[in-house]
Amino acid sequence: MRALKGNQSGIHNAVVEYVDEHVNDDFQRVTTRQPTTDETRHGRHDKRTYIQFPLPGKLKDKVQFRNLRTIGVVVSCSENGNKEKMDVRYFLSSLPMGVKQFAKAVRSHWQIENSCHWTLDVTYREDVLCTRHRHLAENLAWLRRFTLSLLKQHPGKQSLAMKRRSCGGNDNFLLHTLGISTT
Repeated sequence: MRALKGNQSGIHNAVVEYVDEHVNDDFQRVTTRQPTTDETRHGRHDKRTYIQFPLPGKLKDKVQFRNLRTIGVVVSCSENGNKEKMDVRYFLSSLPMGVKQFAKAVRSHWQIENSCHWTLDVTYREDVLCTRHRHLAENLAWLRRFTLSLLKQHPGKQSLAMKRRSCGGNDNFLLHTLGISTT
């Protein structure tokens, strides 16, 4: 499953246009499945509608990934006190039509994404970093994810933040984390 983001402008725009074209007639011209979930947790009410339909031939030519079969859309509405927030996310998937499986895959994807983001924020304070040059920001983000992976593989019992600090102050610890023998 591929989450479509705005920086993938060609395919993202094509999928958004295709979906918008069918929203106007409530998806009468395509086969869809549209279950809705309602959850209330910690004072916040979330309603999600999952929409899944076959990937049309005209979009298959624009997609660089093989074996994709369906388009998925998730419309999330959240209420927290007086604040309301609506979010629409688009996905391309190799899953067959089966919206329950699609919904489960989406939830798993965002759980992993949120967990990784939280870890990067706690370990590297990523949310307060501001790099103005796009390529530099992308390279630093890759480097943070790479080093986070190395820190997680280190067998020590320290927190990731402490392991990171130890790498900066102890050359032997750094070499061990990188998998380089010091003997």
